[in-house]
Amino acid sequence: MSTARHPFEDLISHLTRTTPLGPGEAARVVADVLAYFGEPTEEYVRRRHGELKARGLTNEQIFPRISAELAGRRVAAPELSLRQLRRIVYG
Repeated sequence: MSTARHPFEDLISHLTRTTPLGPGEAARVVADVLAYFGEPTEEYVRRRHGELKARGLTNEQIFPRISAELAGRRVAAPELSLRQLRRIVYG
């Protein structure tokens, strides 16, 4: 029988005490948050471009917005010019 602890067991316990989440649900939430913040910059830019384009925004609106979002991420991406962002999306 393994006695290995989940690396975020304290956080999962906190979530189960302070929310209606069960341990399995709390572990999935933690995994989802870690995956969100672990998303590589290029994937984030492509995903957000697609989401914003689907809402009807133009590239002139999208790329400055993505640039601002990147600066505000938990682990900020390197500063990218609007041209670099376009190259990530369109090659």
